[in-house]
Amino acid sequence: MQSKKKQANVGITALYCRLSRDDGAEGESNSIGNQKKLLKQFAKEHGLDNTRYYVDDGYTGTNFNRPGFKKMIEDIELGYISTVIVKDLSRLGRRYDMVGYYTDTYFPDMDVRFIAVNDNIDSDEGESEIAPFKNVINEWYARDISRKVKSSYRIRGNSGEPLSLPPYGYIKSPDNPKKWIVDPEAAAIVKDIFKMCLEGKGNETIARILQEKKVLTPTAYWASKGIRKGGKKTNLDPYKWNNSTVETILSKQEYCGDIINFKTYKKSFKNKTRRDNPPDKWVIFKDVHEPIIDRETFERVQEYTKKTKRRAPKAENGEKNMFSDLLYCADCGSKLWYHTNTNNKGIHYFSCSNYKKDTRGDCETRHYIRADAIEQVVMLELRRLAKYLENNEEEFAELLSEKTNADMIAEQKLLEQSLSTSLYRNENLTNIFSKLYEDNVSGKLSDEMFMELSHKYEVERMELKDRIKDCRERLEKIGEIKQNKDDFIKVVRKFMEMDSLTVPMLRELIDHIDVYEKEGGKKNYTQRIVIYYRFVGFIEIPKKAEDENYKADTRVGVEVEYIPAKSA
Repeated sequence: MQSKKKQANVGITALYCRLSRDDGAEGESNSIGNQKKLLKQFAKEHGLDNTRYYVDDGYTGTNFNRPGFKKMIEDIELGYISTVIVKDLSRLGRRYDMVGYYTDTYFPDMDVRFIAVNDNIDSDEGESEIAPFKNVINEWYARDISRKVKSSYRIRGNSGEPLSLPPYGYIKSPDNPKKWIVDPEAAAIVKDIFKMCLEGKGNETIARILQEKKVLTPTAYWASKGIRKGGKKTNLDPYKWNNSTVETILSKQEYCGDIINFKTYKKSFKNKTRRDNPPDKWVIFKDVHEPIIDRETFERVQEYTKKTKRRAPKAENGEKNMFSDLLYCADCGSKLWYHTNTNNKGIHYFSCSNYKKDTRGDCETRHYIRADAIEQVVMLELRRLAKYLENNEEEFAELLSEKTNADMIAEQKLLEQSLSTSLYRNENLTNIFSKLYEDNVSGKLSDEMFMELSHKYEVERMELKDRIKDCRERLEKIGEIKQNKDDFIKVVRKFMEMDSLTVPMLRELIDHIDVYEKEGGKKNYTQRIVIYYRFVGFIEIPKKAEDENYKADTRVGVEVEYIPAKSA
């Protein structure tokens, strides 16, 4: 039985057919059906029997990682194939270096006869002098198609048409596939994820909660709705969320209603691997579709997640302390990590993540502070802030105005400088375009070089256009600094109605807190704490004689007084 099977596999005439979407312009003659008929008829007329088809339908000729082609090579390696027939050299591929390798080196070394019917190439009749030229022309065709596709892609992307599929939470509109509409079921999960993030939950915790609630992962959800999506589907558990999926959702600006094009790119038409584009090369169109997350919430999440790239240690119950990711070392700028005392599980504290004795970092001191102490200090300061607002509203508003006006002037200066530079460069590009055109018309510059340089400067011009627009919009919105002041006052008033601190309230009020190293003698220490508020930064509240700082006995006979004060 095995000998008969082996005998049937020996001396195979491989009829290789390939078709990609790029070949559509060449007409029906390149269809897989027509290729099969042509090759079968040719094999029959030339007495080449024991034929077998190897087909790649929908695969580009610039990539040789095709299933049908790989199977054919595998059978050649096993000694089954004696002849390979293709309609023409372009069916084998459109890379002259790879096609040349197979026709000039690989097939002869494996003693395989190669025939390209329409190109009149048969390795049994000797080397073809025309084959190398045809290979170059075939690659040139692929390069030209790639350039046209890329140009069309660029035009569509710059016109605001979404180049990617809708993210989780959106679907294509049935009336207009170029428009995204909200998918209510998935959008509710997206909102929950953002809400949990602002409550201080980490990505791993959010993923665990979603899994426990039996929420379908995006891939499983799309499959349940019959929505086809690309990518690997290796996760067998439809409810097993990964923290990377949560991270991706939290980072998608598209949820604000924006379209973001050109996030990725390909280095070459020969290499189909997509690479990440730096954000400055993205093209962003704002408020195109209905938002799922308001822009302020999205920005707050970005600020929060930007500070949490490296996970801090957790408490025993798996939840982070409410001050995790808010505390920073005043000396080296590193984040303070949350710990539980090894000997006394009831004591929780923060210390510098860059302390040289704990982490082999380069910070000289530990910046130790008890978790319960920082909570009391912040609570005391917020109450002092609220009381100051309640008793001295006009004075408080004037204090904020002085603070925000200074910030406004600094930002305005930077924006005006950037706008001036961009306008000057944009004017220069207009002159460069005119010179390029004149050189092309006069013959000093070839058409190919003209197209390449034109494309390069056009990309820069589009980027400048966006930058100029952004600067002008931001300059027009300088008045929002006043709105920031009003928003801050609203949040402080909201705090006045609360009896205790909550994570959302902290995230709304505080940007970060600098913790200094303790100073003083062996038994009585002082430790400075500097709070930087969202919208307005540091605020120095005028202290009254009756105001007291928070004091705590950290251990028997040792007292620490925490002093809210401005950083030196």
